Amino acid sequence: MARNKKKPFYENVKISDIGAEGKAIAKVGDMVVFTKLAIPGDVVDLQVTKKRKRYQEAFIKEYKELSSDRIEAFCEHFGTCGGCKWQMLPYEKQLFYKQKQVDDQLTRIGKIELPDVSPILGSASDTFYRNKLEFTFSNKRWLTFEEVAEGEEISEPNALGFHVPGLFDKVININKCWLQPEPSNKIRNFIYDYATKHKLDFFDIRDQKGFLRTLIIRTASTGELMVILSFYKEDEEKRVALMEAVNETFPEITALLYVINTKGNDTITDQEIHVFKGRDHILENMEGLKFKIGPKSFYQTNSEQAYELYKVAREFADLKGDETVYDLYTGTGTIANFVAKSAKKVIGIEYVPEAIEDAKVNSSINNITNTSFWAGDIKNILNEDFVKENGKADVIITDPPRAGMHADVVQSILSMNPDKIVYVSCNPATQARDIALLDELYQVNKIQPVDMFPHTHHVENVVLLTRRS
Repeated sequence: MARNKKKPFYENVKISDIGAEGKAIAKVGDMVVFTKLAIPGDVVDLQVTKKRKRYQEAFIKEYKELSSDRIEAFCEHFGTCGGCKWQMLPYEKQLFYKQKQVDDQLTRIGKIELPDVSPILGSASDTFYRNKLEFTFSNKRWLTFEEVAEGEEISEPNALGFHVPGLFDKVININKCWLQPEPSNKIRNFIYDYATKHKLDFFDIRDQKGFLRTLIIRTASTGELMVILSFYKEDEEKRVALMEAVNETFPEITALLYVINTKGNDTITDQEIHVFKGRDHILENMEGLKFKIGPKSFYQTNSEQAYELYKVAREFADLKGDETVYDLYTGTGTIANFVAKSAKKVIGIEYVPEAIEDAKVNSSINNITNTSFWAGDIKNILNEDFVKENGKADVIITDPPRAGMHADVVQSILSMNPDKIVYVSCNPATQARDIALLDELYQVNKIQPVDMFPHTHHVENVVLLTRRS
């Protein structure tokens, strides 16, 4: 018969640090305990939920003392919503721990010789900085503890907002989100009120039924605006009435789009997107360059800070005008087009075919003629024949997803033997792993963290590697 091992409960434990993924760290004897929604200096009671040989995970049962660094969270949804988990930490402290995260992960995982990490570039705006948000319709709203305790019938069970962390079928209804500038909140609240008034069915995520599924809002620094409504099934009369109401109330919308998505998941990258009113895209602007943003396009979600990130990448590349540049994981060709004027030619490679088509359009609308773009798996494309056809890379700029680069891609880069590699990463841990693989032929010369996402633990990092002599 299995023994019931009671999990530990710790009292009056002081939080000492913040580690990977933004988790707060406490030490109880020799044991490291990770928790959430705490900052160094907090004294808390902890209930352990997971025991491992070298660490434990716990939730906070009670705050006994609050850190002198702690500030009041500005969002009413803080603590329940899964975003902006560092609101209680002053922004300058957030930057300190993000820089520390970069330093720790490159040192601990990379285990190679490194220069000093340059001071992190903070975001000029720490609220309303995102240009894209996706909201979920749900007929099972997350209930507050007070509502549960009262035990009364819930008059309004629907929600339009964000998933509660760890609960795929529970959505918190958002009144005001501090991430995206207006008219984002006004549009979302209008659609929620209209759907409630007209008794439109909100989606049942568990049972896969309903009408309204997701809402995506994209804004641009140009002032252009895209709204995408996703429906689980077609009901033309109800759909048209809702979208006409949105169009009449918000005539400033540049691209009003919709999709009928009957799949088991919310992604629309494999779905046909329909134009209800306006264009099928919006335009972003960066240093005089225009970038076409379609409903499926990837674009850095902090437009203002993306410019700072790309300036760092361009500075590290230090192009003189006669180089062949390979831009790996090019997406819609933002970096490729951004550096093209300083290079002889730029070759962009990306897995998503639609993104490559956007990259070509972005070159065309900016009269850039020295770029070429290729769609496919980079580890398969980047072979000897491809290099013979397109030329050896003098500089490689790589901006992979969080998982980092495939080992075969790293080997292809080593075989190409470029003079410089500029590695842009949204995950310093996988960046450190890849840099260690490149250490055989390349040394790290510069490290520049950039904060793209205030009030979260996420951090971008740019590294310059040069060929060893």
